[in-house]
Amino acid sequence: MRFVAISDTHCRHKSLKLPKGDAIIHSGDLTYKGKKEEVLDFLSWFKGLNYTHKIFIAGNHDFFFEKEGKRSIEGYIPSNIIYLNDSGTNINGINIWGSPITPWHFDWAFNKKRGRDIARHWNLIPSDTDLLITHGPPYSILDQVLNERPVGDRDLLKRVGELKPKVHVFGHIHEAYGKCTKDGTRFYNVCNLNEHYELVNPPTVFDL
Repeated sequence: MRFVAISDTHCRHKSLKLPKGDAIIHSGDLTYKGKKEEVLDFLSWFKGLNYTHKIFIAGNHDFFFEKEGKRSIEGYIPSNIIYLNDSGTNINGINIWGSPITPWHFDWAFNKKRGRDIARHWNLIPSDTDLLITHGPPYSILDQVLNERPVGDRDLLKRVGELKPKVHVFGHIHEAYGKCTKDGTRFYNVCNLNEHYELVNPPTVFDL
């Protein structure tokens, strides 16, 4: 099954050149200011894409999803889109889990304090997860900012090490776009915008 993964498009989604695939994933920060009209514009675009499966999570810019809450947000999601928020789905036998949570930083959306507060979200990830989608990266994996300081989450790294999903997709750290493999898990930072919010990184394609 071929996946196309994007992230951190910040309202620039319509400028993307998308390759063919079976499923598309957006790993959060689809908006810039987190406003309702930005969300609706994205959803209108996303639902019309020519993919059999469409999956997304929110990111730290996407305040609308946090303020609305899980139940009320369901009324905005088109029927052909899967929205994950500390929740999962199964597509063709592939177990997928998604979470918008990121470590606390200037009170953005879906922020949790490092340690116990954030770890309880990672503990929800099922042991049979094949494809993990989070907004932020695990510590030391495609998470370095411009000064080369790693800013990912240690508790997420620990949980991923325990579960060893086949693939872990994330974004959040614009300057760390890329891919790597560690302990049998393929990691993809799929940010499309760089640190200057320029649309320079192409969508990421992988098979699972």
